[in-house]
Amino acid sequence: MSLWEYANPKKFMETSARLLPWVAGLAAAGLAVALVWGFFLTPDDFRQGATVRIVFVHVPAAMMAINAWVMMLVASLIWLVRRHHVSALAAKAAAPVGMVFTLVALVTGAVWGQPMWGTWWAWDPRLTSFLILFLFYLGYIALWEAVEDPDMAADLTGVLCLVGSVFALLSRYAVNFWNQGLHQGASLSVAPGERMDIVYRLPLYVAMAAFALLFLALVLARTRTEIRARRLKALIARERLA
Repeated sequence: MSLWEYANPKKFMETSARLLPWVAGLAAAGLAVALVWGFFLTPDDFRQGATVRIVFVHVPAAMMAINAWVMMLVASLIWLVRRHHVSALAAKAAAPVGMVFTLVALVTGAVWGQPMWGTWWAWDPRLTSFLILFLFYLGYIALWEAVEDPDMAADLTGVLCLVGSVFALLSRYAVNFWNQGLHQGASLSVAPGERMDIVYRLPLYVAMAAFALLFLALVLARTRTEIRARRLKALIARERLA
């Protein structure tokens, strides 16, 4: 069985219909476990106090904000090279989901940063690149809506996705590129003395897995909607020509 079989809309719809209930159920269960465990069963941090619990939302949201754009990049490249419509529609479907994750990461970062840094916002390299990534999400969605021809829209947004990938990369590695700024290093660093305590690390792993499943469920559902919308437009155009 070839992976490219799932580029066929019919095959994708059949497979996603079977997968979606399981993925959505696992995502809901994972979120419930992670948030209850993280917010109610973990102790206050000796430095950050109760605000440390924001990590169980902020870190998974930031992770998926970047990974969503990477997924869009891969799907856009498949469209540009192989012209598979499902991949273009999957990239389109992922954009609003990734934008929401980026917004959640920005807001929770501000809430977390205010008591830690004494300010809601700073022009830190990672914060700034994340804000630019959010603007790229907005631009990507707006470009899809502005161009009437779906194939041309997929081409243009694919190019925009390539450009925006620079800021997705900067968002992930800004702290490593610049040894300055308020934002701390990776929350799950394996460096000696920087490793997060297991009492926070385990529920964070569950939260990250749950957010990934939530992203997958939302993208599957939205891609199915985009395929149906494309079919409906084709049927309406055919009736007008008849």
